[in-house]
Amino acid sequence: MLVTLKELMQDAEEKGYAVGAFNATGLETLSAVIAAAEETGHGIVLNHAEVHTPIISIEDIGPIMVERAKAAKVPICVHLDHGQSVESCIKAIRTGFTSVMIDASGADYEQNVKDTALVCRLAHSVGVTVEAELGHIFSSNNGLGGSGEQETIESYASEDDVYTDPNTAKDFVERTGVDALAIAFGTAHGIYQKKPKLDLDRIRLIREKVNIPLVMHGGSGLSVEEYRTAIKNGIRKINYYTYMALAGGKAVKEAMDKVAAGESVFYHDIPLIAARAMKENVKEAIRIFSLEV
Repeated sequence: MLVTLKELMQDAEEKGYAVGAFNATGLETLSAVIAAAEETGHGIVLNHAEVHTPIISIEDIGPIMVERAKAAKVPICVHLDHGQSVESCIKAIRTGFTSVMIDASGADYEQNVKDTALVCRLAHSVGVTVEAELGHIFSSNNGLGGSGEQETIESYASEDDVYTDPNTAKDFVERTGVDALAIAFGTAHGIYQKKPKLDLDRIRLIREKVNIPLVMHGGSGLSVEEYRTAIKNGIRKINYYTYMALAGGKAVKEAMDKVAAGESVFYHDIPLIAARAMKENVKEAIRIFSLEV
């Protein structure tokens, strides 16, 4: 069933867990994620990340995401992840997405406020939820031609240069009317080459200032205990993709190893092999975020 992010977040807030948000980069990941959600019985967020446009465009995958969400047995929010412009958010809304993220965190603060407030006015007028980002979430630059080098706090003068400030978060939420806020506290997109330095207490301090759900980006690769602490301190949505995609890649590699050893593997089997592995990985993530593990 197709729902908004706000509807999913309301249940997560009331029960104190986090909802998993998973990227759909094609029919295989789309099917894997929805199957995992249905088999665990938990609602999820189905993302189209704008950074994945070179893999598949929103014009191609978006309508399918919406229709599959409508037919699902569990609540599913279809969400634009890291929308880089107001125009991108409008396109997602017209496609039928029930939630959009405007990511103007790379601009100066006042521009971020201005762009987020505009998207909120447009989206809220048609019942669509809005997420924004404040602070700088590190990147390992994996995939799509990235270098693979991981950013760390040591790359900056101090934590205050990149981590979300609680008082600034309060001002941002009050001036924009945003529904959910992605915050920076040390996690990183991509594969961790180094253990991240997490400021988990910062989540709690931000939550004391703002009364909206907080979002963790770069959510792959943490320990169960770190997830639990983040959720306890106020995280209600966790974006998870890298390790799901790695699980699919590993399963395909194992199949190719069998080919090298003389066994037959048909091309049409390869997407199914990846999808099965990703489904199991996503099921485990959902259980962790739902505090079942």
